[in-house]
Amino acid sequence: MKYVCNPVNMDYKYQFIDYHKRSIAREAADPSLILFKDKYYLFPSMTAGFLASDDLVHWAFHPLKGVPVHDYAPDVRGAGEYIYFSASSKSKNCSFYRTKDPVQGEFEEIPGSFPFWDPNLFIDDDGRMYFYWGCAQITPIYGVELNPEDMQPIGQPAELIFGQPKLHGYERGGDNHTFMRTADNKSDVADEPYIEGAWMDKYNGRYYLQYSSPGTQYNIYSDAVYISDQPLGPFTPAKNNPYSYKPGGFIPGAGHGSTLQDKAGNWWHTSTMRVSVNHPFERRLGLWPAGFDQDGELFCNQRYGDWPMKITETSLDPWSNPEWMLLSYGKPARASSSEKGKEASRATDENVQSWWKAASDQPGEWLEVDLERITDVHAVQINFADDQLNHPVPEGAELFEIGVVNKTKRYIDDRKHVTRWLLEGSVDGADYFVIEDKLQAESNLPHDLVVHEAGMKVRYIRCTVEELPFRQNACISGLRIFGRGEGELPVKPEGIQTRLLSELDLAVTWEKSTAVGHNVLWGFAPDKLYHSYTVFGQNKAEIGALIRGQSLYVRVDAFNEQGITEGDVYGIIE
Repeated sequence: MKYVCNPVNMDYKYQFIDYHKRSIAREAADPSLILFKDKYYLFPSMTAGFLASDDLVHWAFHPLKGVPVHDYAPDVRGAGEYIYFSASSKSKNCSFYRTKDPVQGEFEEIPGSFPFWDPNLFIDDDGRMYFYWGCAQITPIYGVELNPEDMQPIGQPAELIFGQPKLHGYERGGDNHTFMRTADNKSDVADEPYIEGAWMDKYNGRYYLQYSSPGTQYNIYSDAVYISDQPLGPFTPAKNNPYSYKPGGFIPGAGHGSTLQDKAGNWWHTSTMRVSVNHPFERRLGLWPAGFDQDGELFCNQRYGDWPMKITETSLDPWSNPEWMLLSYGKPARASSSEKGKEASRATDENVQSWWKAASDQPGEWLEVDLERITDVHAVQINFADDQLNHPVPEGAELFEIGVVNKTKRYIDDRKHVTRWLLEGSVDGADYFVIEDKLQAESNLPHDLVVHEAGMKVRYIRCTVEELPFRQNACISGLRIFGRGEGELPVKPEGIQTRLLSELDLAVTWEKSTAVGHNVLWGFAPDKLYHSYTVFGQNKAEIGALIRGQSLYVRVDAFNEQGITEGDVYGIIE
């Protein structure tokens, strides 16, 4: 199987956060993804290790040793025979570490001389090393050249990127950029965006310094890019910003990540996705096709960014439409039992922040989705949620402090957990066949993907939950089913109305239809509609990610279980 479906299907470690409150949530974020000696390495925050892969699909976990595994935003970069590692700390000088083999080898420490947060190391074509960092509401992204012999700075740091939320709508905080939406665009310090998560790539002789804003807990967490002819600038913002932006769909967020060219020459972008229910830092990872267009604009395709996607070891079209369509949105669902307010229907509403929860913690609780007709199904994604877990920190566990919010005490639960379930299908609701049996699984995968590439005829999909971490009640935020329905494509969206709410905000409406959902696309040119906002069950969207003074073009596409119908392009600001 060479299919993936965001969020990335991996074991997200549990964190015991705020020790006395015992808040528990799964987390992985801030991913650094590199290709080193023909293997892919993925280093996320709060994982106490890293993942290795030969194909960007199948990942093996390896624990980290000899480096500060509890420090946020681990950065890795290959240089010659070595992988270089660093991570964040504002309270002490941060060291660098290197190894020739992260799986079998040991890390050598190179003592650092200054503290930093959200680091990124870049090695230019001539072998010179540059280092970028920054994570604050007031201070910028910094950059400095390093001496490769001892990793000490050469000269003084340069101030490279400051937040400009009065010019860049996408830098304003709050869900859907609700901060700083007053007529006079005033704000206080609390509303200022975090400018963080630097990552550098070089393409066709130009330097692309990427950064994230405005905050990881918002659906509009994004990555933008500045471009220069020199590694330390001066930099100017790209026209296509933010290039990584996913405010809608099942799971939103696409900030603080890294950009990679794979073995076949395809570009990929990986970054942080948001759950943020049990804790603001309840986060996941996403992976999307990316690239540079003929004008050198960096882009990332997130139009259907949490649907199944095929990965091959050949050249790919980063703008290809999904192979299979979403079949489960709004479909009837029933369960063996449900808590009040967390009924079965919550598992088909395409919202990672709501879920079905069984009324008991006993094995055998089940959830079933009725597709209402026999349909050709190719993939099922089972998304487990955690609902207000309240367990004591294990006796003897090591607690450590991070300087994120008031020196929060935290413990990464590295004990073995398992997630076990049985997935069945039926054409009549009476006789069931096994689609996937994980009743004896030794893995703990909260976003598992089951693929039947040839397809199967089925009407009912049932997931029976056998065992979950902490013996918690079964919780599923999305029993998501993909395939191809029968019938006609949706009608082209009509009655498009646009209204500028400000120089940074646009409202778009269209006539109601029977489509499953819509994708609102926009960009600074009619052939560069690289941004998207997926909406379900409504005929409107508000876009708060505009850039002041920039041209603007919009298109609304409709999709249903049969496929996608593109709309017309409208020039709003030309």
